Amino acid sequence: LLLLIFISFLISMNTGLIRLSPLEVIQTLIGRGTEKQKLILFSFRLPRIFISLLVGTGLAVAGCVLQGITQNPLADTGMLGINAGAGLMVTVFIAFFTTTAASVFLLPFFAFFGSALTAIVIYLLSYKKGAGILPTRMILTGIACGSGISAAMVLFTIKLSSQNYQFVTTWMAGSIWGSNWSFVFSILPWLVILLPLIYHKSPLLDILALNETTAAGLGVNIRRERFILLFAAVGLAGASVSVSGGINFIGLISPHIAKQLVGPRHKYLLPAAALIGSLLLLTADTLGRLIAQPAEIPAGVIVSVIGAPYFLFLLTNKKKKTY
Repeated sequence: LLLLIFISFLISMNTGLIRLSPLEVIQTLIGRGTEKQKLILFSFRLPRIFISLLVGTGLAVAGCVLQGITQNPLADTGMLGINAGAGLMVTVFIAFFTTTAASVFLLPFFAFFGSALTAIVIYLLSYKKGAGILPTRMILTGIACGSGISAAMVLFTIKLSSQNYQFVTTWMAGSIWGSNWSFVFSILPWLVILLPLIYHKSPLLDILALNETTAAGLGVNIRRERFILLFAAVGLAGASVSVSGGINFIGLISPHIAKQLVGPRHKYLLPAAALIGSLLLLTADTLGRLIAQPAEIPAGVIVSVIGAPYFLFLLTNKKKKTY
């Protein structure tokens, strides 16, 4: 996976409206490129590449955690409407605040607030005392919340300026819109703090994946641990969505592929899912810039082309099970 990410990294650095040969990229990286080549590589392409890697990691790990704490293989921040909740607050931020180098660092907090509020509503509506989270109710509630929030975003855009309206449409398509170093540094602390926390609790995810009775019998405070893990997953999703737009299916696909490679133990599953998510999003963004030059296909569209059939495959494959 690391090798594939490195190959995609090299290809992405050479992909764009202005082509840079591999030799020119190497020369620029060691400080021997022209000013134009330095501008293209360091100011535009490298930030976008790093954002793709960070967002892919965040969304994949968030999906893996949600699937673990809900015991639902179809759980995903995009499917449950959590991404939409974050997107609504991002839209509010863009509409009422001037996006500067300093204000960019507030963006993940706004996105987190929207995603957390959505997650709390979904959790309360899908939880049944004595039975825990009902997977079917959670999926239906998440889809309903996501649809309602998306409709609210459309209504909200009617009063926006043409520039902000263009931004919202770009966000909903899942485009990597935050493409400078300020956006990279705005979401990096969230991953640096939350990823180690989640990995530290990987044994608890293994226990929670069994059932509540077994977890309680082993002395696990189910409500507290589930809340902490849900909080961390929502934080990752909100921070990721704040700079990437409404990219769905990364959190759904990555854990399933990782599980086929390394098995169900979260000690190995979480890192594998993170790498797969990074690879998927970086590859999708690179293909989006390569296929329709000089135009650009949003990375979210490319991911959906892969993710939608895979989601249908999961539904068909699991149709005999009760969610």
